[in-house]
Amino acid sequence: MRPILEVKDLNYIYSAGTPFEHKALDSVSFRIDRGEFVGVIGHTGSGKSTLMQQLNGLLKPTTGTVWLDGQDIWSDKKLTRQARFRVGLVFQYPEYQLFEETVYKDIAFGPKNMGLSGEEIDRRVREAASFVGLTQSQLEVSPFDLSGGQKRRVAIAGVIAMEPEVLILDEPTAGLDPVGRAEILGNIAAYRQAKNATIMMVSHSMEDVARMTDRLLVLNGAKLAMDGSPEAVFARAEELIAMGLSIPQVTQVFLHLKKMGLNVETVYTIDQAVAQLTRLKGGQCHA
Repeated sequence: MRPILEVKDLNYIYSAGTPFEHKALDSVSFRIDRGEFVGVIGHTGSGKSTLMQQLNGLLKPTTGTVWLDGQDIWSDKKLTRQARFRVGLVFQYPEYQLFEETVYKDIAFGPKNMGLSGEEIDRRVREAASFVGLTQSQLEVSPFDLSGGQKRRVAIAGVIAMEPEVLILDEPTAGLDPVGRAEILGNIAAYRQAKNATIMMVSHSMEDVARMTDRLLVLNGAKLAMDGSPEAVFARAEELIAMGLSIPQVTQVFLHLKKMGLNVETVYTIDQAVAQLTRLKGGQCHA
């Protein structure tokens, strides 16, 4: 099956040819299959946000290629424009980009730029609002009258309303309380399930990516350092820590148990931890 996204030998240099030249991406290559949920992790400055902006044509590679559904997005201006609708990008703290008079108009901004009919725009706005848990009455208020978490939902709905095949989110839960985080992550999961969308999520929360994703890309020093399932990536805990990354707390606990001599495997979710402890206790340990 052809991947929905593929990048090959991707390099990006900021301020090339100046004293401030900086290589943000160094020979990065990977493929993303349709419907996958991929987490992207790495320390600050590792190239995560730069990579995300390459995938929908906001930044052009210095060298290398980005294919969307088998087509080089920079081979034709029309393909570049299409990529910006087909690959939706939600920036970190997207609520700072809200500007319309009402929530409805903010969500409708993207679909209007796609040249859709008024009826289709209306359908998309209301459906996107429903996905992120906004009520119909909230569509008519100013986005600036909403709470921080609600503003975040409006911004995400504005991207979802374009019905992208690939939804990219850069730290979608940054700055939210635990309830707000859980709600936003639930909204993302609901959109993926309803539309069979491909999701890429940049996150500093190892617990979130461990629980939600099928696969992890680990960036370190502008290079792709790891690419594998959460289980395979978190099994290399010492390497991650050496990169300046954290690991899920439950993984830390089980690594400590292993060092103490207990016969346990590396785990990265609470459910896996319960299963391990249940086995050790002969079936007497329950969640």
